[in-house]
Amino acid sequence: MKITTYGEHLIQLTRFGAMNCYLVREDDGFTLIDTGMPGSADAILAAIKPYDLSIVRIVLTHAHMDHAGSLDALHKKLPDAEVVVGAREARLLAGNFSLDDGEPPLKLRNSYLVSKIQPTRLVEQGDHIGSLEVIASPGHTPGHTTFLDLRDHSLIAGDAFQTLGGVAVSGTIRPLFPLPALGTWHKPTALESAHRLRAIEPSLLAVGHGPLLRDPLPEMDRAIATLTLELEKREPEPDTGSHL
Repeated sequence: MKITTYGEHLIQLTRFGAMNCYLVREDDGFTLIDTGMPGSADAILAAIKPYDLSIVRIVLTHAHMDHAGSLDALHKKLPDAEVVVGAREARLLAGNFSLDDGEPPLKLRNSYLVSKIQPTRLVEQGDHIGSLEVIASPGHTPGHTTFLDLRDHSLIAGDAFQTLGGVAVSGTIRPLFPLPALGTWHKPTALESAHRLRAIEPSLLAVGHGPLLRDPLPEMDRAIATLTLELEKREPEPDTGSHL
């Protein structure tokens, strides 16, 4: 697992050159954001050994297998760590794939982890997890969540954006790495979330797939413009009548 440190607070852990999770340094220990694919638990625990800190909380951006797949294994190894999940996404993590009234009735894409773990805490827009502010960013999944570090304005964005294969909003296919786009539930909602995240003016953009971007606003603007143009040209997405 590749370990890359950014500033005083953020550490990126990369597996297979494509799958990122993040350690956020707090006074009481590390917050781990996302757990990677199944089989990542031992590599994550090995990565923290050089630091004099333990993982005290595990937070998920969303329940796709490549972001939540090692949750159960880590929970078994770290039973005292808090497990924090967005309230909407927690239903997916529990295997409830029903959609709410008002949500686009489109097929949920990609594979989801279904876990028996009960989250310690459910969070919503505006809540705080240590130094992190919770920002609802649906689109890639119905309950996708991002996290803004209020100390340095870095944004841990999950799959709301990608940088691997080119910077893109979730839903825009980058041929060199199309998986985030192929797993996106609803592109127009993802675009709305991208606009909200851009308005925050983050200093750093840390994503689930690809390198971190410093001073990311120009690249975010270009990615938003690309998906905007795509949606203006295409027909509306059909109602498939299927949720999974």
